[in-house]
Amino acid sequence: MVAELDRRYPPGWAEEWDRVGLVLGEPRAPVRRVLCVVDVVPETVAEAIDAGADLIVAHHPLLLRGVSSVAPTTYKGRIIHRLIKADVALYVAHTNADVADPGVSDALAARFGLTGLRPLHRPATGSPAHGANRGVGRIGELPRPMTLAELTRHAAAVLPATAWGVRAAGDHARLVRTLAVTGGSGDGFLAAATAAGVDAYLTADLRHHPAGEHLAAGGPALLDAAHWATERPWLDDLAAVLRATTGVETLVSDLDTDPWTVHATPPVADDKEPDREG
Repeated sequence: MVAELDRRYPPGWAEEWDRVGLVLGEPRAPVRRVLCVVDVVPETVAEAIDAGADLIVAHHPLLLRGVSSVAPTTYKGRIIHRLIKADVALYVAHTNADVADPGVSDALAARFGLTGLRPLHRPATGSPAHGANRGVGRIGELPRPMTLAELTRHAAAVLPATAWGVRAAGDHARLVRTLAVTGGSGDGFLAAATAAGVDAYLTADLRHHPAGEHLAAGGPALLDAAHWATERPWLDDLAAVLRATTGVETLVSDLDTDPWTVHATPPVADDKEPDREG
């Protein structure tokens, strides 16, 4: 199983700061059931144990930054102890899955039916991940043009539901034909979206000042979805691949691990355009 995951998402494709690959478990131990998750949190660990999974394949690293202790008195230590006691292995595919072809953003693009896909940002020449159609994000054509307001409602309908929902920035009547998408935090690629000449860019974790400056400079419209919702679609592709290549039973966690759990908007006045209110 580890060999198949390493083949499809080579650890060498990950960013230097990232921590991917096998985190816990014996590489040669038999795997009969896998649970695919975005986040390794107590709830998804409990889900794996209850389902009798031998392996969790996660998108986000549990141990991204160095720790001096994994004692059960710490948050991450408790998770590690519970995994070890339950004999559940853990594997992470993060930025190496982001740049893969197909990867995280391909699954996101599929939710919108985008065609003619190409990377939003290609790895530098000479980097391990450079080549073919690999890269962060995807750019494609929508099946039909939509206004920004229509696209925002459509995004909320086709992405996994969260309290965060989807919000947009730009002229609500702007017509969108070409859309760029990036799973996860994508405001580092605002300039790439502008350079690509797309009509709109959908990602997560957009910040106030970069978004405002981007729009003021004439960049494409923006759609900001929940981080978890932009990466959850990839789990279906991951599970299908593992099922087809290894024959193991694969499960997908639908547990919403987005930290934002309550959302409220002011009432829409009768004389206002509803689309402007989201």
